[in-house]
Amino acid sequence: MYTLRKSLGQHFLKDENICKKIIVALQQHSFNRLVEVGPGGGALTKYLLQIDAIDFKAVELDDEKVDYLLLNYPQLKGKIIHRDFLEMDKPFDDPFTVIGNFPYNISSQILFKILEWKDEVECVVGMFQKEVAQRVAAKEGNKVYGVISVLVQAFFRIEYLFEVSEGSFQPPPKVKSAVIRLVPNKEKLIMKSEKDFFLLVKTAFNQRRKKLRNAVKSLFDTAELDDDLFDKRAEQLTVQEFAALTFRMNRP
Repeated sequence: MYTLRKSLGQHFLKDENICKKIIVALQQHSFNRLVEVGPGGGALTKYLLQIDAIDFKAVELDDEKVDYLLLNYPQLKGKIIHRDFLEMDKPFDDPFTVIGNFPYNISSQILFKILEWKDEVECVVGMFQKEVAQRVAAKEGNKVYGVISVLVQAFFRIEYLFEVSEGSFQPPPKVKSAVIRLVPNKEKLIMKSEKDFFLLVKTAFNQRRKKLRNAVKSLFDTAELDDDLFDKRAEQLTVQEFAALTFRMNRP
């Protein structure tokens, strides 16, 4: 068998019914290329290998898990990318789908990596810590609405699919989990630039308890800050309002 490495945030799925539910959610959107992040012991991988006529790759950092997967699933030969997902290049040149029981200690970073590849990502189906999944899906006015909510929703529609209990994993994590699906927005969000948008959102939420006027004053001319919109706090602004504000920033 294999050992579990806490340093890599490893909690492996053992509930076959949950595995099958995830596969069903994945196949509700068509795809030709698929990358699995962190296959671990192969709980999802064994089902993914049964999907016909797709180009499949699995990204696994742990040497021991790579050896285990190749021994137990020889059809993975040539399909494993033995790299850190956060540091690797795009797995495909053409559009692709992402799936994974994501390591909880880097799940937010995984989402930011996916944002880097957003123009090629057709769909994401991922298992997250429940609190992270809720943050990603949260709407304005919700106390957990924040940077990751706005940045991901600017480019993807979020579907909160179902929750998963601790007992579905080995070892059981100390938190509940949830599966969400990301599908690209049909209409592109209009903004001055992605660089300005990311800067504005991160600056606004960096002091989320303050009124927007005080939190982002370094990014706007004084006259702009007189607008009543700046009486709000960051968590009260919609994704669209953040995008519209980028055109009023004092950056060239």
